[in-house]
Amino acid sequence: MSTQTGPSRARGGERGAAHRLYRHGHSPVHALPPHTKLAATFAFVVVVVSTPREAMWAFALYAALLGAVAHRARVPAGFLLKRLLIEVPFVAFAVLMPFVAEGERVDVAGLSLSVGGLWGAWNVLAKGSLGVAASVLLAATTELRQLLLGLQRLKLPPLLVQIASFMIRYGDVITDEMRRMRIARESRGFEARGIRHWGVLAKSAGALFIRSYERGERVHLAMVSRGYAGSMPVIDEVSATRAQWSYALALPLAALVVCLLGWTL
Repeated sequence: MSTQTGPSRARGGERGAAHRLYRHGHSPVHALPPHTKLAATFAFVVVVVSTPREAMWAFALYAALLGAVAHRARVPAGFLLKRLLIEVPFVAFAVLMPFVAEGERVDVAGLSLSVGGLWGAWNVLAKGSLGVAASVLLAATTELRQLLLGLQRLKLPPLLVQIASFMIRYGDVITDEMRRMRIARESRGFEARGIRHWGVLAKSAGALFIRSYERGERVHLAMVSRGYAGSMPVIDEVSATRAQWSYALALPLAALVVCLLGWTL
């Protein structure tokens, strides 16, 4: 019973995760095979990272290219901006760099800032933001299940693909387990108000680990009983035409031209 309940609830969680990350649409970008979009996104990020930080105009062009892709995919700017908040920790790190880095100093609004730190902060912000924006666009136009099929098509190690698949499928199951444990604590009058309550939280974390481990054992035994031998069967075979590859690679190729100009100018 537990084994059947887990996967069914996990599928519900998977739909919920897709609803948060994926924006349903019928654009040409949505219609591209997943492995072409994965390859294009990876190539675009590599080109962006390879661009010299001094070529500020190049990063503006990269942002324009991503904006054109978002427009083509009919993904609103607000949708992207909300999901770019995930890079807030990197922004905080970048803001501190001009203050803590050593080397030549410059006064800006009465503050003594490191020149190297300013360049480093710009480098992190520009390249990190573009990389996150490209990843958000990929997630917004490709369902999670399709992403896994794309990874399989790109011949990534099957074990890594399986781990990613189970993380997506059972992530919400573990979250629900944490929520039930929190409700159980609060129903007994527990409130974590200080360090003296950390012991209870540590015991809860240990119990969650044990339950997750036991669930994994049950799911594994259920899979073995159904013929699992270390690899998952490929249900849907995805392929791409030469035209689809050309359409998908238009973004990284345009970025590559900008990068080469950035190194020569």
